[in-house]
Amino acid sequence: MVASDIQKFSDGRTKARAYFCYLFSKNIPNRLPSLSIDMMLPRLLKIKADLENCEGIYILDYKGVQITPTFAANRQIDEDAGKIRADRAYYYRAIREERCTITDPYPSLITQELTVTASQPIFDEDGKVKYVACIDMPLDEVLKISQLTKYDAFYMQFFKFAYAMFAFALIAVATLLFSHGVNSFFINEITVSHLIIDDMFRATILLTLSLAIFDLAKTLIEEEVLGRSKEVNISGPHKTMVKFLGSIIIALSIEALMLVFKFAITDPEKLMSATYIIGGVAVLILSLAVYIKFTKAKNSE
Repeated sequence: MVASDIQKFSDGRTKARAYFCYLFSKNIPNRLPSLSIDMMLPRLLKIKADLENCEGIYILDYKGVQITPTFAANRQIDEDAGKIRADRAYYYRAIREERCTITDPYPSLITQELTVTASQPIFDEDGKVKYVACIDMPLDEVLKISQLTKYDAFYMQFFKFAYAMFAFALIAVATLLFSHGVNSFFINEITVSHLIIDDMFRATILLTLSLAIFDLAKTLIEEEVLGRSKEVNISGPHKTMVKFLGSIIIALSIEALMLVFKFAITDPEKLMSATYIIGGVAVLILSLAVYIKFTKAKNSE
C-alpha cells in the first residue's frame, strides 16, 4: 500500500506543489520591507486552519534554525524552537532553488506516519532569503490534493499501453535481428578454421543492433510502463532520451572499432572513413553530456 501511495505521489507531485505554491503566494507576504515573524505567523496559522488535518507549521531563519514553535494539529511544541534544520530537504532545497518546494514522503517526528513538507522562502526587499515558512502535511492528505482526474488517469493508462506496444514491437525486431545474426554463423560456416572477415562483421552488426534496440525496449518498459526510475535528477522523457542516445553511442562505437580492424586488414586507404565515425561518436558523447547538464539544471528550477 505504501509503495502504491508513493507512486501516486510521484505522479501528482506537480499538482500538489502548485497547490501549496498558491497557498503561500496568496497568504504570505514576500519581498516587503520590515518583514517580521509577527507579520507572517498569523497568516501561516490561517493556512493551517484552512488545511484539513494539517500536521504542523513553523518558520526557519535563513540559516536553517527554527525560530518559532511547531504549531501542531492540537498542541504547540515549544521545544522545537531553536533546533537546527539546515540538513533537512525542506530547508536547503528552498534556499538553493529559491522557490516553493515539497519534499519526498518521510516519517514524521510528530505522528511517525509518512508526511510531506511544503516550504516557501521569504525574501526581504533586497531579494535575500530571510525566512523559510514550512507546512507539514500527512501523505494521505497530499494524495487527496494531488489526486488525478479520471481524464488524467485515462491518458496515463493509454500512454502506458502505447509504450508497452512499441516496446514489445521493438523486442520482436531485436529478436529477429538476433536470430539472423546467430543464424549467419551457421549459414556462412563461421568457425575458427573458416573465418571470413566480411561475414563476421555482418553478423556482429546484426547482433549489435539487436542489443541496442533491446536495451531501448527494456528502458521503455521499465520507465514508461512500470514507472521505475534510475536517474535521480533526470525525469520523464529525458531519461528515455538519454538511454536511447547512450545505446546509439555504444552501437556506433562498436561499429567504428570493427571498421578500423576491417579496413586495417582489407583496405587501409579507407581508415579515414572509420575515423570520421569515431569523431561523430565523440561529438555525440559531448552533446549527450551537454544535454544531461541542461536537463538537470532545468529540472532543478
